[in-house]
Amino acid sequence: MSMGTTSPRPTASAADEGGMDWLLIAAVLAIAAVVVRALLYTPTDAMQGVAQKILYLHAPTAIVGLYLSCGLVAISSFMFLWLKDERLDRIAESSAELTVVFLTVVLATGPMWGKTAWGTWWVWDARLTSTVFLWFLMISYLVLRGAIDEPQMRARLAGVVGALSVALIPFIHLTVYLFRTMHPQPVVLKPSAPSMSSQMLSTFGLSTLAFILLFVALLRLRYRWATMRDANAERMAS
Repeated sequence: MSMGTTSPRPTASAADEGGMDWLLIAAVLAIAAVVVRALLYTPTDAMQGVAQKILYLHAPTAIVGLYLSCGLVAISSFMFLWLKDERLDRIAESSAELTVVFLTVVLATGPMWGKTAWGTWWVWDARLTSTVFLWFLMISYLVLRGAIDEPQMRARLAGVVGALSVALIPFIHLTVYLFRTMHPQPVVLKPSAPSMSSQMLSTFGLSTLAFILLFVALLRLRYRWATMRDANAERMAS
């Protein structure tokens, strides 16, 4: 069943390219190279020691999960509600799953770093709490999609939830300014100059680029699978 007059009919041949996914392989190799660089060639922080190197996993996955992945959920959901193009709904669905994955990494690595930096595994810090809320919101989005069988209703309701998630992005970003929080204010994007050495800064930048590449590769795979799924469902319904 088509969900909008502007949407082309999905076909399995358009989605299934087959063969080895070189983009995903490149992303995995890039992350492996960054890990080696961070552990062996990047200076150790004088205050926090080796634990500070979690930064090169924690912060890039937070950037990708919050700004890129969740931002794409919100934008594509809003555009779907406007244009009724089911490709946008598939992008939102795929991005929501990846948002959960990346935020799970953020919420797992945060306590590991916090135990060393703050002396405790968890505090109800404003940024941590709001990130957990966003994580639950994305899970609720996916549960909602799984609970509704009718495609048009599922896409519309999920689109509303996905579009509303955009409000949490600037809120989470501003928590370090609005509340007394254990998280520091921006270190890399300081108005004056980054509070990191040039080697640390370059490792951080390379790690961020590597995780962006991983996000693009996984989004491409997930969207391809969603297109094949919808094509098969349409053939079975016809």
